Amino acid sequence: MTPHLDLIGMVTADMARTLDFYRRLGIDIPAGAESTGHVEVTLPGGLRLAWDHVTTIHSFDPDWTPPVGSSRTGLAFRCADPAEVDRWYAELTNAGAHGHRPPWDADWGQRYAILHDPDGNAVDLFAPLPTPANPS
Repeated sequence: MTPHLDLIGMVTADMARTLDFYRRLGIDIPAGAESTGHVEVTLPGGLRLAWDHVTTIHSFDPDWTPPVGSSRTGLAFRCADPAEVDRWYAELTNAGAHGHRPPWDADWGQRYAILHDPDGNAVDLFAPLPTPANPS
């Protein structure tokens, strides 16, 4: 049997801020989870998403250091429509999230925006743009 992707793990320096950010994006994270060093949730479809506090990582990997520079991975959240991309970008940046690239109509046919979570991970918001009607 080949391995299958089961869990996406992220490291956080501030569990409360990070969980608040992802709760705002609709991820169902149990109340009180911010007081633990490891949090994981099962997403629709069965994939798990987890966060570990830096101290938890250091408990089994004392030499771990956070990456420097831009993130190399990101999470992308599909929104209901282009207006929702704008709404969620505004809501999250008004709540303190770092807005990296405000919403724009991308050449590939989506309304797109890029934010950073509290630890600097890229979080994309997108929705398909309406297709133009065919003139007859």
